[in-house]
Amino acid sequence: MSTSSPEAVKKLLENMQTDLRSLSMECKKKFPPVKEAAESGIVKIKTIAARNTDILAALKENSSEVVQPFLMGCGTKEPKITQLCLAAIQRLMSHEVVSEAAAGNIINMLWQLMENGLEELKLLQTVLVLLTTNTVVHDEVLSKAIVLCFRLHFTKDNITNNTAAATVRQVVTVVFERMVAEDERFKGIVEHPPPVQGNTNRRSVSTLRPSAKDAYMLFQDLCQLVNADAPYWLVGMTEMTRTFGLELLESVLNDFPGVFLQHQEFSFLLKERVCPLVIKLFSPNIKFRQGSSSAASPAPVEKPYFPICMRLLRVVSVLIKHFYSLLVTECEIFLSLLVKFLDGEKPQWLRAVAVESVHRLCVQPHLLRSFCQSYDMKQHSTKVFRDIVNALGSFIQSLFIVPNAGNTAAVNAPAGGSGSGAQGAAQGGPGTGGVSGNLTTQAAFEYRGTWIPLMTVSVQGSAKATYLEMLDKVEPPSIPEGYAMSVAFSALLDLVRGITSMIERELAAEEEAAAEFRETHPDEEWQPQPGAHLVWEEMVSACWCGLLAALSLLLDASTDETATENILKAELTMASLCGRLGLVTPRDAFITAICKASLPPHYALTVLSSNAANLSSKAYSIQGQSVQIISPSSESHQQVVAVGQPLTSQPQGTVVLTAKNIQCMRTLLNLAHCHGAVLGTSWQLVLATLQHLVWILGLKPGVGGALKPGRAVEGPSTVLTTAVMTDLPVISNILSRLFESSQYLDDVSLHHLINALCSLSLEAMEMAYGNNKEPSLFAVAKLLETGLVNMDRIEILWRPLTGHLLEVCQHPNSRMREWGAEALTALIKAGLAYKHDPPLAQNQRLQLLLLNPLKELSNVLHADIRQKQLESVLQILQSQGDSLGPGWPLVLGVIGAIRNDQGESLIRTAFQCLQLVVTDFLPTMPCTCLQIVVDVAGSFGLQNQELNISLTSIGLLWNISDYFFQRGEAITQELGREEEALQKQAQEKGETLNRPFHPAPPFDCLWLCLYAKLGELCVDPRPAVRKSAGQTLFSTIAAHGTLLQQPTWHIVVWKVLFHLLDCVRTSSTTADKEKIESGGGNILIHHSRDTAEKQWAETWVLTLAGVARIFNTRRYLLQQLGDFFEAWEVLLNHIQSAALSKNNEVSLAALKSFQEILQIVTPVKDSDKAGDALAAMGVPPVLIDPLSASGPGRPLVRSDSLVERLTRYNGAELQAPPPGEESALEDSALWWSAWNTWYRTGTDSTRPPSGPTEKFSFIPSQPFLTALIQIFPALYQHIKANFSMEDLKKLGVILHGAVSVPISSDASPFILPSYTEAVLTSLQEAVLTALDVLQKAICVGPENLQVMYPAIFEQLLLFVEFSCKPPQYGRMETKHVANAKYNQAEWVALNYVPFAERSLEVVVDLYHKTACHKAVINEKVLQNVIKTLRMPLGLKYACPSESTWKLAVSSLLKVLSIGLPVARQHASSGKFDTMWPELANAFEDFLFTKSTPPDNLSIQEFQKNEAVDVEVVQLISTEILPFANFIPKDFVGQIMTMLNRGSIHSQSPSFTEAEIDVRMREEFSKVCFETLLQFSFSNKVSTPQEGYISRMALSVLLKRSQDVLRRYVEDERLSGRCPLPRQQVTEIIFVLKAISTLMDSLKKTQPENVDGNTWAQVIALYPTLVECITCSSSEVSSALKEALGPFKDFMQPPVSRVQNGES
Repeated sequence: MSTSSPEAVKKLLENMQTDLRSLSMECKKKFPPVKEAAESGIVKIKTIAARNTDILAALKENSSEVVQPFLMGCGTKEPKITQLCLAAIQRLMSHEVVSEAAAGNIINMLWQLMENGLEELKLLQTVLVLLTTNTVVHDEVLSKAIVLCFRLHFTKDNITNNTAAATVRQVVTVVFERMVAEDERFKGIVEHPPPVQGNTNRRSVSTLRPSAKDAYMLFQDLCQLVNADAPYWLVGMTEMTRTFGLELLESVLNDFPGVFLQHQEFSFLLKERVCPLVIKLFSPNIKFRQGSSSAASPAPVEKPYFPICMRLLRVVSVLIKHFYSLLVTECEIFLSLLVKFLDGEKPQWLRAVAVESVHRLCVQPHLLRSFCQSYDMKQHSTKVFRDIVNALGSFIQSLFIVPNAGNTAAVNAPAGGSGSGAQGAAQGGPGTGGVSGNLTTQAAFEYRGTWIPLMTVSVQGSAKATYLEMLDKVEPPSIPEGYAMSVAFSALLDLVRGITSMIERELAAEEEAAAEFRETHPDEEWQPQPGAHLVWEEMVSACWCGLLAALSLLLDASTDETATENILKAELTMASLCGRLGLVTPRDAFITAICKASLPPHYALTVLSSNAANLSSKAYSIQGQSVQIISPSSESHQQVVAVGQPLTSQPQGTVVLTAKNIQCMRTLLNLAHCHGAVLGTSWQLVLATLQHLVWILGLKPGVGGALKPGRAVEGPSTVLTTAVMTDLPVISNILSRLFESSQYLDDVSLHHLINALCSLSLEAMEMAYGNNKEPSLFAVAKLLETGLVNMDRIEILWRPLTGHLLEVCQHPNSRMREWGAEALTALIKAGLAYKHDPPLAQNQRLQLLLLNPLKELSNVLHADIRQKQLESVLQILQSQGDSLGPGWPLVLGVIGAIRNDQGESLIRTAFQCLQLVVTDFLPTMPCTCLQIVVDVAGSFGLQNQELNISLTSIGLLWNISDYFFQRGEAITQELGREEEALQKQAQEKGETLNRPFHPAPPFDCLWLCLYAKLGELCVDPRPAVRKSAGQTLFSTIAAHGTLLQQPTWHIVVWKVLFHLLDCVRTSSTTADKEKIESGGGNILIHHSRDTAEKQWAETWVLTLAGVARIFNTRRYLLQQLGDFFEAWEVLLNHIQSAALSKNNEVSLAALKSFQEILQIVTPVKDSDKAGDALAAMGVPPVLIDPLSASGPGRPLVRSDSLVERLTRYNGAELQAPPPGEESALEDSALWWSAWNTWYRTGTDSTRPPSGPTEKFSFIPSQPFLTALIQIFPALYQHIKANFSMEDLKKLGVILHGAVSVPISSDASPFILPSYTEAVLTSLQEAVLTALDVLQKAICVGPENLQVMYPAIFEQLLLFVEFSCKPPQYGRMETKHVANAKYNQAEWVALNYVPFAERSLEVVVDLYHKTACHKAVINEKVLQNVIKTLRMPLGLKYACPSESTWKLAVSSLLKVLSIGLPVARQHASSGKFDTMWPELANAFEDFLFTKSTPPDNLSIQEFQKNEAVDVEVVQLISTEILPFANFIPKDFVGQIMTMLNRGSIHSQSPSFTEAEIDVRMREEFSKVCFETLLQFSFSNKVSTPQEGYISRMALSVLLKRSQDVLRRYVEDERLSGRCPLPRQQVTEIIFVLKAISTLMDSLKKTQPENVDGNTWAQVIALYPTLVECITCSSSEVSSALKEALGPFKDFMQPPVSRVQNGES
């Protein structure tokens, strides 16, 4: 409720009336005048209330009257009444109804009460209410009221004093508040104060308004009073204290600075009155020195007085804070004084309050900046700011120096101390150690035995003083231990915090402005105000030395984590600020301090020590002792958290790390992390320190360069407490983040960082030389991390980074280089994987830049590095293979940089890369790189470390060739484009284009490179590689050769294939024949490959076969090359030399190749080529002419239509084959060339060795000879047109030679049939086939060919002779197979019987066809056949094989059955004359052989053989004797004699009794006899002479029979009982049988054919026969029976002659 509301007014009136009534009641008895005044007052109030609407205004007008009764009441001095009156007066005041006059009266009344000492508290209350509720009290009245309060302050009563003091303070404030309000009211009005003439009148207040005047007067008098002078305005003051005056001055200055700053008059007061006063009052403190004896000075020195001194310092603080700008000079003095008060010689309390004052300054950075501008930056001025900071520093240092009485040296010694002193202090007695022996938890500083606790003195950033607030203390208080230190410490921290945050704010604002400026004026340069920077730099320069000294000392001494943290933070912010301002020396100094604090004491780190030496000469100490023992009494009161190895080249003991070291390390990390951009060259310091710490803590780099806790490798292993173990992951994390944050650094800072890491790494490398200790990998790991996070701008740091890492990779220490490689490869991989902008595909230069170091690694000789390099290539291929583009040559170069001296594993890894490239990436790489791929694959083939890789790489070459084939068109186009570009460049330079196989088109060159590589591999020293390469080479040429241009084939044939053949031939012929022991380990080598020569033989075989196959399949293509004939000759020459090589395998294979190239015959296209070409053009297979696929061995029918069709289909001109005749001509030349080769080969290989042979001379193998002969038929097909007799003779020689070659005994079981089987060897078959082909050809050939028949017969008959007379091979001894010992080097003669027999069959067969040919007749073929057969026929049982003579007989019979009619036909010509005797001899030799049958011949066999003889006789009887008239007489005579001889057979005496009847060849005799008889009685007897011969023969026979019979009868008679000899019995039996045969014959013949004489002789035998009946032998009797039987035919009645004559 406000005082002016109607209700309040009503209440006021009521209350006043009540007060007056109460007054009247109290004064009724004693003070009637008062009572009356009170009552009239009531009336007055009522009147006012009734008359006026504005009651309050009316009351104020009449206030003197209204107040009067109460004033009178006070005058009674009656306590009760006085109290009542004062209360009423206060109520009036509070409603502001007191006028000026009334107020004056009230004050006068109060003054009286005061003088009487009544109601003092109520008085003060009243004054206060009066002055605060309104502004009616002015001038003298006001001064009187103020004096009244002052007077009450100095009463005897404590409560009154205090209340009065408070009132005074309030009143003073009110006076100044009024002035402020007054200024506010007149703010808008501009006044022109009259100029003040000089300073003559110190009270020139005429210009001031009323309230201002009051304030002026009051302030001036306060100064007077403090100075102990009389006041001008406060009249009536009786006493005053300085302390109270100073407090009042301070409050006015502090609360109303504006008054002094806006009004000159007040400013004048400050300068003229306040400052001199302060300086004067300070003087006792300045002069005083603690502990100096008073006798030394002439006059006694006034001692400093705590209350005044403290208040003075408070005033000074206010003056400096608010009026520094007015009082520059004065402040300089104050500040210098303040600095002096911190001296060690001043009393402790003085230093404490001084330090509190300094703290107050330190929290005002703007003020500090002003000092710096006003003093430090002016010439010839005190460096106040620097002094303040240094004083603080010295103050802190001085606290650590224990004042030893009388030892001034110790006091004045610089804080660093001397070595001995330091040691002394450290080992100070139990006192110093004891204080802190028990590690208390209280925060404290401790240095050299001095222990100073740390207290919490103020909140950070505010200077809350303790002793400056002790206004009630008169005596100097005792300062607790550590208080001054704590304040100084806070002051230091606040100073750093204030300055740095202020400057950083301004820097940030400036940067913002600069950024805005650049946006708006992009073309212009931003010009910052230089002034600001100068001030900042000056401030830092002024304070850094002192700060660093103090902070380093504190850091060393700190035992509290929080304190340490604060100190470190201060050092860090300073370092950062210096960095931002570009002040290198201070920046490095602060960083050095942090670094040193991170490391164990006395840790030898050159970077730091050299840096420390360069710092200012200011003495600031760094912890002095080396810590040998860790115990609470030692100087380090830190908890030891780690023991580790120092990072030095010489092994040393261990070092310890304390928790504080770790804390410092974290600060260091923080510094680098947050302020990396300003570190510049200090990166060296930071990183060197981190490296050593990381080393001591045993952190080792892991993947990506991050450090992980690992174990140290050697030495007393690192010992870590659990405390630090939990910290390690954090530290390693921060370490990583530190380098991650390098991505936010600008380029220059980044380079600083990289350079620092590089030089750090160089040091580590130096250290790691010459020993195999674990090196420090910190720098390398961090280079890696830095590179990885700065991928987006990798170009700028790539060269220094990789250049250095490459050096690391060559380091002899394996761990070192392993990490170098790890880092380098990780960077390259990351670089390639990073999404650059523009992408790598469009930024070739960057890609090559990234890949280049990978290539450089190839120059490093260490295998582990190469391994790493190749593994990373593998990973790059797996992840970025598709996008390598122009980087392929580099990558392939790396893969291919293998040498034989590198280990297997390296080669294996490289090879994996290559495999990946070939399987996955051929399509993505530029075609120009394909040749490199081929070269690289080739180089893997040629390496000799790992056979499997060589073999697999050949497989890769095959895959590559396949790829070329599939992508031929695309590759051709791309290479073509590339070629044009190169061509253009070459022309511009005026050079010729230089590439291998140049004239060929680029795609063909690719193939040629591939072939050349495979060619090199084909002559590799290792057989397996040769084999595989050979197969691959020929397969690729076969499969993909169609892609080559025709001229390229020329190169393929001459440069690739023939070159290869030459090399192989040379190597094979010079290969070593020494036996190779098993191929290492447990691999067994087959005996067919156990010498180098044999292994090369295999290669030769393969190569020759491959070339032959190409010639065969690509014949058509090759024939179109101009020099096909020369090529053919060369190839044949190769085949010949291979065939004649002294190696069975090679020679045989050569023939196979020979066969192959002769097999396909075409002047047209070879079928396969047609097919390929068509398929390639997409021609449907239907188009392919069925004729074009005719088999080998017969000429193809030329299909012109096919070519035409193709031409139409494709619209392109295929080269049609040349017209028929030419090609035929050309062909025949080729075939004759082949024939000559065959002939030379055959002659050389079958020519028997001349002279005695050694055991081991080379004899061609059977398969070889077989193959050789088998070639002939195919070859003959092509040369038969001109095949002459001459050639046939040559052939004969070879065939004969081939068949004569013996077999080596160890091969015989495989080739020879067991001797009993009649089987031909394949060679013999081949020989016969050759002849067969010939004779068939002659058969269908023209007439002129048929003259060759006799020659063929001759050849075959030669072979037939082998059955009885095996051929000799030179002078070689051969054994019969049965006697040869297996696996001795002996030669075994073949069993020629089957061959001879087969030849004989062929002869018969052939003769059958050709018997009538002129040539056959003329050349006496039949005679030759018979002559040849005489030998087996004559030998009969003596033949090597029984079958031979049997076949000979049957053949003879067959031949004769054909030949005899021919002979008869040509009887007249005499061409067969010589044949007959030959034939007769043959018969004779056979039928009456000299050889005896073997003993073991069974009866059945004998009978079979006899049947053969009978057949011969039958032939004579059917084919010869009936035609006797065409046959020469002598021959017939010979036959007759023979038959005669056969018919009365005389046996050999060797028969046993039992067999006699069989062995007698009775059947044969019978047939002979019959034939003889038949011939005798034949009516076809052409000449009487013949008939005579037979008749004569018959009579001889009969006569002989007669004789035998007679002799037998006589002998029988004579012998009596004795049996006759066996022969005689046999003979008689035979005779008897002959007689019975004769009788049969006579019966069969026409009677007219039989001579009468003969009958007579026959009948004459009868009596003789009858005589024999008496014989005793049963055999004879039975024979006799048979003989006598036929005679019955003669027994018939005689017929009359007449009849006989008639008939």
